[in-house]
Amino acid sequence: MVGLGAYFILVRPALLPEDGRYIGLNPDDIERQLPGLKAWLGHVFIVMGGFMAGAGVLALQLVRRGVWDGPGTTWTLATAGALKVVLMSAINFSIHSDFRWLLLVPAILWVLAVALTLVDAGRNRI
Repeated sequence: MVGLGAYFILVRPALLPEDGRYIGLNPDDIERQLPGLKAWLGHVFIVMGGFMAGAGVLALQLVRRGVWDGPGTTWTLATAGALKVVLMSAINFSIHSDFRWLLLVPAILWVLAVALTLVDAGRNRI
C-alpha cells in the first residue's frame, strides 16, 4: 500500500492512454473539451495516494508492534484490504485497464496474507 501510494503521488500521470479509450476520446479531445481535467486529476491522485500510503503505514505499524489482540484485528485488516486492493483490482478488470494484471498482484498478496494469518491463528488455538 505504501508503494502504491507513492506511485500515485509521484509517478502516475493524470490521464493514462486507457482513460481516453474508455471514455471514447483521444487525449487532444479531452484537453480541448475539459482543459482543467489533467490538473484536477493530478490533485485527486495525490490525495488518493496519500490515503493509500497512510493506510499502508498504519498496517505496517500494527504488524511491527504485534498488535494482534484476536480475530477482530485480523478481520479489520482483511476488510481494509478488501476495500483497498481487492476493490481496486476488480474495478481495473471491469474497465479493462492496461494494468489489470499488474494490479491483481497486491490483491493476491493481501488474500494470501489474510489466509496465512487465519491459518496461524488456528494453529495458536491448539
